[in-house]
Amino acid sequence: MAEVDMGMATAHTLETPETDLVYDVRGPLPPADGRPPLLMIGQPMGAAGFGTLASHFPDRTVVTYDPRGLGRSTRKDGRVDQSPEVQAGDVHALIEALGAGPVELFASSGGAVTALALVAAYPDDVAALVAHEPPLMALLPDAEAAERARADVRDVYQAKGSGAGMAAFIMMTSWRGEYTDDYFAQPAPDPAAFGMPTDDDGTREDPLLSDRSWAVSSYRPDAAALTASRTRIVIAVGEETGDTFTGRTSVAAADLLGQKPTVFPSHHGGFLGGEYGQAGQPEAFAQKLREVLSPTD
Repeated sequence: MAEVDMGMATAHTLETPETDLVYDVRGPLPPADGRPPLLMIGQPMGAAGFGTLASHFPDRTVVTYDPRGLGRSTRKDGRVDQSPEVQAGDVHALIEALGAGPVELFASSGGAVTALALVAAYPDDVAALVAHEPPLMALLPDAEAAERARADVRDVYQAKGSGAGMAAFIMMTSWRGEYTDDYFAQPAPDPAAFGMPTDDDGTREDPLLSDRSWAVSSYRPDAAALTASRTRIVIAVGEETGDTFTGRTSVAAADLLGQKPTVFPSHHGGFLGGEYGQAGQPEAFAQKLREVLSPTD
């Protein structure tokens, strides 16, 4: 296991037969206060997206990582697809390497899907999970239409490149309510209207815009395993997300587990503080996360 000092965070590499996972640790291991480490995971977003949020937990040992094949984590299995079950196995290996489980886990977007797969397969790994806006397409009443909308994004990306593909993705994920004929009657959006490049750089490897991560958004959680686990699971949704795609999937995920979603400040990227040029309300978001993780404090 390699280690690189990064100042406040120390980067490590966990070598497995299929991947070399790079993860960052802020704070001591084992944690000095006796509380479990706080893991923050995303997908396809890696550790770089959690810098601001982690900074609001200076009293906690925070661990972030890059999923296999993304960011700094390389693959040795010859594959390019992303699977929640495979990524759950990676997070399980990471928790074992930390030697400080069960952990507390904040997981956002595709990372929340990975986290639900993790708890179903390894229920002793996680004491508390906050799953923020998991994009669980299969749970929607209009799942077939949502799959068609997802395929349209892929097709635009394949035909015109990343700028056009990202514009189509934004159009899909910002649509309010079910995907009706009105949605599909829209023309493909102009990437320039979203500040996206109009030139095609020729690459077609983006996990968000291609079909490489379709297993993530098509995943159906094991409700029986999740409700039987000892993990305290909280499904979270942004107060600004409304009835857009991930708002609807969050409500559906909470309903699957017999609960109501817990409302967090801001939107899908509400914890961001300028990463990727986006900003939410990270201070308020962190305060809400702290309250949810420690409801008796």
